[in-house]
Amino acid sequence: MSITYRGETFSGYNKPKRTPNHPTKSHVVLAKEGSTIKMIRFGEQGAKTAGKPKAGESAKMKAKRKSFKARHGKNIARGKLSAAYWADKVKW
Repeated sequence: MSITYRGETFSGYNKPKRTPNHPTKSHVVLAKEGSTIKMIRFGEQGAKTAGKPKAGESAKMKAKRKSFKARHGKNIARGKLSAAYWADKVKW
């Protein structure tokens, strides 16, 4: 199932994809919550994010992840229609 929305093709709702050719944002997702549909671009292009937790991860990366979640906690809690939710899920 392929969805085209505002000139962008998505494999489905709530499935983020990389956007390597976008000048500022690294990912895009067609978010759907209830009957509301919204295209959300998120993540800084080329940012060195912590990624998913790994065994033997450095203390610096743990602190980086913790700091991001503390700083954006309120926006992450807003749910699928916020860029912070997707950045937390995909990049952190």
